[in-house]
Amino acid sequence: MLKNERHKFIQELLQKHGVVRVTELAQSINVDAVTIRRDLSELEQKGKLHRVHGGAVIQELPNESSESGNPERRIAEAAAKFIPDGSVLFLGPGTLTTAIIPFLQQHEHLTIVTNALDAAWGLSHPLKHTLHIIGGQVDKDHGIYGDIDALRSMRVDWMILEVEGLDAEKGLTDGHRGYAAIARELFKLGAQTIIVIPPSRIGRTGALFIAPSSEVDIVITGREAPNPPLWDLSELGIRIVLT
Repeated sequence: MLKNERHKFIQELLQKHGVVRVTELAQSINVDAVTIRRDLSELEQKGKLHRVHGGAVIQELPNESSESGNPERRIAEAAAKFIPDGSVLFLGPGTLTTAIIPFLQQHEHLTIVTNALDAAWGLSHPLKHTLHIIGGQVDKDHGIYGDIDALRSMRVDWMILEVEGLDAEKGLTDGHRGYAAIARELFKLGAQTIIVIPPSRIGRTGALFIAPSSEVDIVITGREAPNPPLWDLSELGIRIVLT
């Protein structure tokens, strides 16, 4: 395989999985690891990827309007880009999910379901999209918990959740009983799932199990996320986006 063909192959894998390993690329292309490392270095110089120990991750370039020094904003902006206009979206509670709201306001004809007061307030000022708020008891973090039955009759295309822990073997976990119960019900709806999560929570576990990591479609986090747990997640077929 010629160099240009190898570069194209590597970029296609990155677009699909978000992460590539030197050893796996060498086996797939039938070249030595030295050649692959050289290819990755050249692609990094062109701004096509970001090298990490043992491989590379996709290069997610922020828009000119992005605040490059704000990790939460970068994660939020990347998440919003995946949501098509006209979708039905469940937006869970959390600092990162709330940060997505300004970018969702740039979309058209969304239907948004949430159990977070902060999200409901942001989405209603101004009210651009159709907004549904799950009923129940409000906790000290402004989440609303209780009416799980309301979720069972909903059709949701996408859901964006923030969790306390994400590990390839131990799955998605959280320490809040009400949130874990709602999240478990959401996974039964068959929606495309985006997990937005700080790098420090990758490979970590909370007290309450939500779902296997294999049920997640996309994970969006910061570049500081530890490599071994990211590799393990990517091997489950999850797309990894580092901002």
